[in-house]
Amino acid sequence: MERPDFFTLKNGEKVKLPFTNSEYDRRIDNLRATMDKDNLDIVILTSIHNIAYYTGFIYCSFGRPYGCVVTKEKISTISANIDASQPWRRSYCENIIYTDWKRDNFLKAIVSLIGRNEPPKNIGIENDHVTLEMREKIGSIFPFSVFSDISKDLMRLRMIKSQEEIKIIKNGARIADIGGEEIVKNIKVGNTEIEVAIAARDKMEREIARTYPEAEYMDTWVWFQSGINTDGAHNPKTNRKLISGDILSLNTFPMISGYYTALERTLFLDYVDDDSLKAWEANVKVHKRGLELIKPGAKCSDICSELNELFVELGYLHYRTFGYGHSFGMLSHFYGREAGLELREDIDTVLEENMVISMEPMIMIPEGKPGAGGYREHDILVIGKNSAENITKFPFGPEHNIIKNQT
Repeated sequence: MERPDFFTLKNGEKVKLPFTNSEYDRRIDNLRATMDKDNLDIVILTSIHNIAYYTGFIYCSFGRPYGCVVTKEKISTISANIDASQPWRRSYCENIIYTDWKRDNFLKAIVSLIGRNEPPKNIGIENDHVTLEMREKIGSIFPFSVFSDISKDLMRLRMIKSQEEIKIIKNGARIADIGGEEIVKNIKVGNTEIEVAIAARDKMEREIARTYPEAEYMDTWVWFQSGINTDGAHNPKTNRKLISGDILSLNTFPMISGYYTALERTLFLDYVDDDSLKAWEANVKVHKRGLELIKPGAKCSDICSELNELFVELGYLHYRTFGYGHSFGMLSHFYGREAGLELREDIDTVLEENMVISMEPMIMIPEGKPGAGGYREHDILVIGKNSAENITKFPFGPEHNIIKNQT
């Protein structure tokens, strides 16, 4: 029996996607305008964030390649047979499925969409995602084509959010706050980080399902850290038991159809000692000033510079661990970092209307020093025409987040 290298399958019906067809049309139109500007005949997308952004389909690789081919006239995702027809149902466009029977059937599927008779002169690819091996293989099937990086152009397009995107991000921030409230309810001596985190994650996923009953549910998670585990912003949760006087770090990350939001707060269980209070209040002071500085027309590096000066004045700059904030959008906290919109010394991007960015200062004082632990706060702001809207409502600071043990 002859088995195909690739095929199409329309099993079931197209489902409701997180955005309207006109929103996906807008994104594709912007992509094709970029193709015209860069003189590209086709674009081959391979990253999870760009494929999701332009089609609505979020893939799960498990070592297999996925793609999306965009020409001047058509757009199609390319997926592995293990997913059957789900990529077609969950995408704005057409889909072609490649099989696992032979190596590089993924490449044959690309050729079927582009054709060999008139190979494209100029092809856009994502240099920040395509592996050297895949770049070599694609080059071998189009040996006379010129390849250009399109990843930075696509990142800049994603940095400006539509009203539909802002709506889903605002709901995400609301749900992150719900997760934070659930964490506080479960903080007590003897509880473990993992049990507290599970309660908050489940609460958020149920709220996502209630708000978006036709969505897919994946990758919502919680980091809840205590004691020495607070020293890293992305430290995973453990089975450590909470004790009175612990420094705690609350981190909730709901994902709605590929859009991440986040809430992060420093808390203490029962009481806070004087050295820890001093460090906490210093970080909160920087956080408050950062929230004031985020507005249209502000330059990212200027915000960073002013906050650095404040940390110097407070005596904690040498404990700062990373940038002051970053863009939020399609998978931007996890896979699709929009590195052009970050509050860092080397980023001169000017904040514009409909950008979405966090303010999240952190300091880490090593074990054995007074006030040891990791301190951070995290709010998300939407840049408007004349000001910025803080869409995070969960309170921060010592006056709110010294949590008394619950008996």
